[in-house]
Amino acid sequence: MLKSYKTEINPTPEQRLKINRTIGVCRFVYNFYLAHNRELYESGKKFMTGKDFSKWLNNSYLPDNSDKAWIKEVSSKSVKRSLEDGYAAFRKFFDHKAGYPRFKKKDVSDPKMYFVRNNPGDCFCERHRIKIPTLGWVRLKEKGYIPTAKDGYSIKSGTVSKQAGRYYVSVLIDIPSPERDKNNYADQGIGIDLGVKELAVCSSGTVYRNINKTAKVKQLEKQLHRAQRSLSRMYGNLKKGGATQRKNISKQKLKVQRIYKRMNDIRTDYMNKTISETVKTKPPYVTLEDLNVRGMMKNRHLSKAVAGQKFHEFRTRLTAKCHQNGIEVRIADRFYPSSKRCHCCGKVNRGLKLSDRIFRCECGYVADRDFNASLNLRDTEAYSIA
Repeated sequence: MLKSYKTEINPTPEQRLKINRTIGVCRFVYNFYLAHNRELYESGKKFMTGKDFSKWLNNSYLPDNSDKAWIKEVSSKSVKRSLEDGYAAFRKFFDHKAGYPRFKKKDVSDPKMYFVRNNPGDCFCERHRIKIPTLGWVRLKEKGYIPTAKDGYSIKSGTVSKQAGRYYVSVLIDIPSPERDKNNYADQGIGIDLGVKELAVCSSGTVYRNINKTAKVKQLEKQLHRAQRSLSRMYGNLKKGGATQRKNISKQKLKVQRIYKRMNDIRTDYMNKTISETVKTKPPYVTLEDLNVRGMMKNRHLSKAVAGQKFHEFRTRLTAKCHQNGIEVRIADRFYPSSKRCHCCGKVNRGLKLSDRIFRCECGYVADRDFNASLNLRDTEAYSIA
């Protein structure tokens, strides 16, 4: 079983320079690939795949353009991976699964430095450091988190990324699948109703709060507003020909990124704890709603709250965690009326509004709206296996 591990690293100044240069080249090649295919389309020529573009880049373009020789100075594996990512983005667009690929912007997008294990001496991990091709030994800030080679684990591939001025490594390791004993599972499954008021309401009665309403996140949102306002003034002063220097703008952008990173880490940490507590109860199955997040984001009154709850990431992480522990993940039909159906008699209340937080039925059943929805999700038969 392949499992990913991500942790922060502490590279030397020379290693930071190599990482930044590699990430910059990958971003340039990705954008070059998108622009080249756009030119081919406008001239009526055939679309070029990632492999064909790599051959054209190395055999035709670079020999005739010596000013772009710095492309060959970084890891070729990272450059080829960026072209594969560009081709995958085009494939999703052709299959009507995503929009047209966008260009990656510096300090906005998140390109990565890719590496793969080709030789036994590559991708070697010890307790406090990891060996990465083209970088050598890099110190880890979190010791003992990644399984080491002494324990019999080997790294297949990985990436190095940069976020808010900090560097991270993510590796893919082949570990043995855990033994699953069905006899230890609980007698009943769990239905989870995701919402804006609370992050998740479980059919077991557990309620996980909305982390965005806590004092710490609200304080960070205030700091973010002030930092963004200051950055906007710097840009405005620069356009007017003021004395604002670009170096100060770069410092302020880094402040904004760090606040964003801090808020995202708080949300992700709480999400992981929620998922871990749910999986530890060992239910035979977990049922979720097939939420139309894209449609919910069109509501300008709820879009910010919906984005802060990170419903898609919650579903992705919960599915992966359940699969590791042998728990079945059920996805209820998108049009299943979980909130409007009475769990007692099964009657559907079509007139139920979003503002009605207490569900009341003619049969006398009264319950919290979200708890009633979680019970219906637990017992529904209109589902698919994730």
